[in-house]
Amino acid sequence: MSNIRIFIDFGSTFTKAVAFDLDGEELVARVQVPSTVDSDITLGLEGALEKLAQELKIGDAERRQTVACSSAAGGLRVVCLGLVTEFTTEAARLAALGAGAKIVGVYSYELSQSEVAEIEEIAPDIILLTGGTNGGNKKVIINNAKILAKAGNRVSNIIVAGNKSAYDEIKAAFAATNKNVIYTNNVMPEIGKIDVDSSNKKIRELFINHITQAKGITRAKTLINDVIMPTPSAVLEAAKLIADGLPDNPGLGELLLIDVGGATTDVYSIARGNPTQDGISTIGLPEPYAKRTVEGDLGLVHNVETLAEIANNGQFPESFAETVKAISEAGKIPTCQEEVDCHLLLSHLAVKTAVERHVGRLEVQVFSTGSMKAQRGKDLTPVRLVIGAGGPVAFSSNPQQVLGGALFQQEVPALLKPRAPEFMLDKNYILFAIGLLARNEPTKALNIVKKYLVRL
Repeated sequence: MSNIRIFIDFGSTFTKAVAFDLDGEELVARVQVPSTVDSDITLGLEGALEKLAQELKIGDAERRQTVACSSAAGGLRVVCLGLVTEFTTEAARLAALGAGAKIVGVYSYELSQSEVAEIEEIAPDIILLTGGTNGGNKKVIINNAKILAKAGNRVSNIIVAGNKSAYDEIKAAFAATNKNVIYTNNVMPEIGKIDVDSSNKKIRELFINHITQAKGITRAKTLINDVIMPTPSAVLEAAKLIADGLPDNPGLGELLLIDVGGATTDVYSIARGNPTQDGISTIGLPEPYAKRTVEGDLGLVHNVETLAEIANNGQFPESFAETVKAISEAGKIPTCQEEVDCHLLLSHLAVKTAVERHVGRLEVQVFSTGSMKAQRGKDLTPVRLVIGAGGPVAFSSNPQQVLGGALFQQEVPALLKPRAPEFMLDKNYILFAIGLLARNEPTKALNIVKKYLVRL
């Protein structure tokens, strides 16, 4: 009998279900239905499972083993607080993004009362409180802890990941509150060193144990096994597995993965990103090997106007604006050739802009003794693999044209984009399921994804 395993993604727009036969290491079905997170999330779940049952036989055993990820109800919304913008605050941002979060606020130095009011209005799922290297400045993080301790109930979950010398005073500040405060390693224990993994773990644990309940997602646990991580975390786990492989099953090497959606464009790089040119030094924070950025203004549905504005800067025909308007208002897959061409261009621009924001760049540093080039961020020029994911890429009539936006441009040599990569496509839209499966069956997950990634 086949060993069927089902994986669910609760998206804000669609609830997706993927079924693998683990014995045959095959994809046997993939379906999606409109999400129902605003009413009862289990309605969409039931709809997806019913639709899946039309394609293969599933019973209680398969349902009980089903696990899910979620980006519904606004995703995992995090506010980052730090000391210096380009150091601890940036380290906090990298840690939150790596955990699958959507950054909804970033603040540095001592919080003002107006900033606290802003944070209360935002009502984030988590505040990531950082500041100071270990043994360094602790005044700012203690001050911010005391202010947050007085904030209202809309500020409830706080992860402290700053100067460990301040933790006793921070604990005292929160002692008389009912806030859920969690302590972990400093995101920047010393200058030039970051530790995002510890915060990643705490953010994910908090998501599983508390935040899914607050968003009503725990209702789904009456029908399936569990909701175990944010969707971007699942995709990041898949990307790491594809790149690194396993001890007895090699991966495909360093890569760049671009996931274009209706609301955002997410970029993942699994690469060291060290300088490849002679005489280049690095500046800024060290980059994590597994890095994610998310561009909330580059979605192909909700942010099409932003992409149109970028496109118009390239001197496009006057009819372009009307076509963009038609696509936006229709809210559907383009039909006529003009709409198809327009959608391809916008998708290409989403990839191009998101990758340019993700990759490192060369800067000229000027000193009294002269100038020199330095690298800020990752050098991804040698990366040999670019993977496209998300509806605007996976279901595009010309995914190669869309992914062409990720390529190095000779006219902009300072942007360290891949020079000559191979393109592959998540044609079946299964990367989230690969990331979920990899937690317990990494070998099968790797074999399946190698089988279903499509070379372009």
